[in-house]
Amino acid sequence: QLQLMESGGGLVQPGESLRLSCKMSGYSLNAYAIGWFRQAPGKEREEVSCINHGFLTTYADSVKGRFTISRDNAENTVYLQMDRLTPEDTAVYYCARARRILSTCPTEFGSWGQGTQVTVSS
Repeated sequence: QLQLMESGGGLVQPGESLRLSCKMSGYSLNAYAIGWFRQAPGKEREEVSCINHGFLTTYADSVKGRFTISRDNAENTVYLQMDRLTPEDTAVYYCARARRILSTCPTEFGSWGQGTQVTVSS
């Protein structure tokens, strides 16, 4: 059974960093695009970043230059390195797997993790 599990969230101060992990089990992620999303209270879900099977990446304008997405197919894991965090980055972060094999970013996502809370506050 396919499962995605996020980890690495927490409470940090503005300017600090976090690295989120998205571990997929029950299926190989090698041929799929994986996306990171976030949802803050009272706001719509936002796609933050995406990485496809060929390691091509996309980023939301709000995180370009601060966040870096990467994947380790051997570990079946995708990471989101978040640097220079600001209070506006506070949200629940989710990872998701693309619906279709070998799709590129942006794409439709069909399987989601439970999310991990990131709070940036002084």
